[in-house]
Amino acid sequence: MGLFSFTQEIAIDLGTANTIIIHNDKIVVDEPSVVALDKRTDRLLAVGEKARQMHGKTHENIRTIRPLRDGVIADFYAAEQMIRGMVKMVSSKSRWFAPPSLRMVVCIPSGSTEVEIRAVRDSSEHAGGRDVYMIYEPMAAAIGIGLDVEAPEGNMIVDIGGGSTEIAVISLGGIVSNKSIRIAGDDLTADIQEYMRRQHNVKVGERTAELIKINVGSALTELDNAPEDYIVHGPNQMTALPMEVPVSYQEVAHCIEKSISKIEAAVLSALEQTPPELYADVVRNGIYLAGGGALLRGLDKRLTDKIGIPFHIAEDPLHAVAKGTGVALKNISRFSFLIR
Repeated sequence: MGLFSFTQEIAIDLGTANTIIIHNDKIVVDEPSVVALDKRTDRLLAVGEKARQMHGKTHENIRTIRPLRDGVIADFYAAEQMIRGMVKMVSSKSRWFAPPSLRMVVCIPSGSTEVEIRAVRDSSEHAGGRDVYMIYEPMAAAIGIGLDVEAPEGNMIVDIGGGSTEIAVISLGGIVSNKSIRIAGDDLTADIQEYMRRQHNVKVGERTAELIKINVGSALTELDNAPEDYIVHGPNQMTALPMEVPVSYQEVAHCIEKSISKIEAAVLSALEQTPPELYADVVRNGIYLAGGGALLRGLDKRLTDKIGIPFHIAEDPLHAVAKGTGVALKNISRFSFLIR
């Protein structure tokens, strides 16, 4: 695939929170999934990190959109503009002389309907993809973690992203039992916003709630190495005067309790549907956590205690799906589970 080759290959992990593009085995784009459009002309103003910095801070002529909701495309035009903008970033970094014809492998949630799959395919084709292949996220995560997905043994993946949590048992290059729930990082952020409003009477935006989650987010109320309290500044809801509120990890653990319980229930539900032979493999191999949600403090310990099967956090949970998609791109002819 030299400079003069007309077909370039890219792997895209199209996430609700972040979009990652791999080209020539390297992560060339790792940006938030946000676009900023001009309200009057619908022209693309910014994509990725630049657009995220505008999010929640725009005036009436600019709108920032997150094109994906719950892991699937919610705004078709914005999604196409975002993919196109990010492919341009790849071309500027990879110095393509002319826009090549692209072969893409794109990730989709395992619970996608035909319509949702079609939306991803159409957006990718409009953004310049000539050959578009799809791969299910848990399958990509398993490959990215380094598991042998084609072996006749069961491996279980729990991929907690921004918009959806994908739980799947994989064996012989296929998904045996899966559960895709629309509860993930975004819901935890919304829980924190709601809690701050109810408990502390302070209004916080999506970005601040996200920072609280990153700095003091926890799935357990007892942690060995506890993080420092995080100081939040915001307006009092009654008086609109500024407030300063320290938030501890115990508070966050209490407020996201409900959402974490739903993820636990979904894992148990997927285990219930698993054939007994594969169940034995899963107990022996443990269950792998991937996605940004895997970084939540104490989550692996909580799930291990609750379900009784050891949970392992993937080496690089944020990039596991993208890496797996990159491996699939190199082995398009070998992997039969890619959807054309």
